[in-house]
Amino acid sequence: MPPLPVNPDLSIKPEVEGFFDEGTNTISYLVKDPGSEACAVVDSVMDLDYAAGRITYDHADRLIARIRERGLRLEWLIETHVHADHLSAAPYIQERLGGRIGIGSKIKVVQETFGKIFNEGTEFQRDGSQFDRLFEDGDSYAIGGMTAHALLTPGHTPACMTHVIGDAAFVGDTLFMPDGGSARADFPGADAGALYDSIQRVLSLPDETRLFMCHDYGPNGREIRWETTVGEERAHNIHVGGGRSREDFVRMREERDRTLAMPKLILPSLQVNMRAGEIPTDPSGRPMLKVPVNGL
Repeated sequence: MPPLPVNPDLSIKPEVEGFFDEGTNTISYLVKDPGSEACAVVDSVMDLDYAAGRITYDHADRLIARIRERGLRLEWLIETHVHADHLSAAPYIQERLGGRIGIGSKIKVVQETFGKIFNEGTEFQRDGSQFDRLFEDGDSYAIGGMTAHALLTPGHTPACMTHVIGDAAFVGDTLFMPDGGSARADFPGADAGALYDSIQRVLSLPDETRLFMCHDYGPNGREIRWETTVGEERAHNIHVGGGRSREDFVRMREERDRTLAMPKLILPSLQVNMRAGEIPTDPSGRPMLKVPVNGL
């Protein structure tokens, strides 16, 4: 993994508000520029009753209401990666508040991989054109007066990116809280060694950098938490803390992943999220999801 292409300005301290979704243990973030009314949303959630095939937007509506209540201007809807455990509500929020939807450019690799698994036809574009911006490693973008940086951190998926905004970094599934460790690396296109390298890249940020998780499951019954620091992760993360070697991590991660069941929403999530949150349709235009048998 190449060195960090950015030098974050820790004097910039974005206002960060987390919104926990109990159904998927996902945390979405409202990130505000302290010097203006500009904001971004990171990793939004669309509600799905899978058994009933019913889509609702309660979680997204909470975000929308909060942005309107504070009189903010939404500039970006950031996806840290193609999530396998929840559906993105980015298009729903964009339709109501504006903003641009951004994801890492390796989304094209994910679209190619899962386009085959879901037997998508030629009408499914595999060039990332469903998104407004495809970020390359080291790219920057503005949220009001703040400069945000996108860092490539693959391993959980090829398209994972960490977004560094001042003294805050949004790590997606690259890391969990120190007592949660790290995310799995056994999906198509994932790689445990690459995940270790990506984690080391995140942990090369300054110790005081605030880290914000995409998920928390309350290990050992503790209350849900989603904010820590680089220093805390480097010292105490149960999978990589204390200088754990790459070889040891890969062995642990691969052994652990063999015991894990597939996320319950992986099939609908991948189909929707590789389309930037749009629900696929059948030839007659009706919203429809596929179940590839023995495909994963």
